[in-house]
Amino acid sequence: MEGMVEDCLGFLYDLVMVICAGLLLVRVAVGLSVRWLGLLVVSGVMLSCLVHSSVLKVGLMSVLCSVIHYVGREEVMLSTLDKAVLITGCDSGFGHDLARFLDRAGMRVFAGVLDELSPGALKLKSAASPNLTVLQLDVTNSSQITQAYQDIKSQTGKAGLWALVNNAGVLGYVCDGEIQPIKMYKRHIDVNFIGSVEITQVFLPLIRQSKGRIISISSLGGEVPLPGFAGYGASKAAMIIYNGVIRQELHRWGVKVIIIQPGAFKTNIFGSREQWNSAQEDIISGVSQEVMTSYGEEYIRSMQQRLANMSSASSSDTGPFLEDLKHAILSPRPKHFYYPGAAAWALPLLYRHCPTSLSDRILSTIFMTGDAQPAQLEAS
Repeated sequence: MEGMVEDCLGFLYDLVMVICAGLLLVRVAVGLSVRWLGLLVVSGVMLSCLVHSSVLKVGLMSVLCSVIHYVGREEVMLSTLDKAVLITGCDSGFGHDLARFLDRAGMRVFAGVLDELSPGALKLKSAASPNLTVLQLDVTNSSQITQAYQDIKSQTGKAGLWALVNNAGVLGYVCDGEIQPIKMYKRHIDVNFIGSVEITQVFLPLIRQSKGRIISISSLGGEVPLPGFAGYGASKAAMIIYNGVIRQELHRWGVKVIIIQPGAFKTNIFGSREQWNSAQEDIISGVSQEVMTSYGEEYIRSMQQRLANMSSASSSDTGPFLEDLKHAILSPRPKHFYYPGAAAWALPLLYRHCPTSLSDRILSTIFMTGDAQPAQLEAS
């Protein structure tokens, strides 16, 4: 009897081996990569040779067979037919590129812009297909949000709105939290947080109608405390928490909520020299004499170089961002979080798992570069 069991297990082992080989051949035939899966199978076979129990051998090869079958399969995306998306902040940067990218993919795109007569808005109007509509949409203007809702509702009908991409945002000026003007903090909160919340609330009936999804463009600064980004980071942290809460609340409605935390990409969010100069003068004229004595005008003006360094070190290839957004919008099983860009996952990992004193030292070294020091510290 024991011999019959062993023979059966041996047959099962051989059968599973044949199935594994067949699955690998199928993947090769359709042009999928099998390099690491093949290495895994070879390792599994070698390990099974060292295992004397037939039951363990069959179990091990069954697991390998399952891995080959399920891992690395090409996901079938949802059709773009009759699917509409609203993207805020399409004047430039991520929003502009995403609107054109999804328009080429065949989606019905509503591109919200801060200024309908901006160069970016005019370019969208002239270069895009008839499926793309440019809308005047300042996310801090309730009447414009309501008007956009009425326009989109009338054009989408029973289909509703498949996706809302909360992309509009402002960075402002990078400087120490103590000297950043309160009006900059308010601007960050109004645009990056309150604006996205109001847009989401207004358009949720159309998104629930389609059982669609809400996608918010956050930032590593919303999860990791980056020196110089106090106002910006706080507004993005509020966005992350808000989206995490409604993700749970909207699950029962069939609505998916997704957060994108991109790495360093070169977009217009860094602003221009003229904008930096204006923000710099606001800081210099707004701080008290006591604070000015402590920091000094030279240190405040040196912040521009920090912005320039960040901009020059950023990637101009937004391809990874656009591909992740496309997956978030059209995948049947989108992720809750995406981290497009080189090493976008590294800083959150560092912050979550390193001792605070160590992560503080590393982040300070990265983001507080330069020879300039506050005047009082320089003197001492």
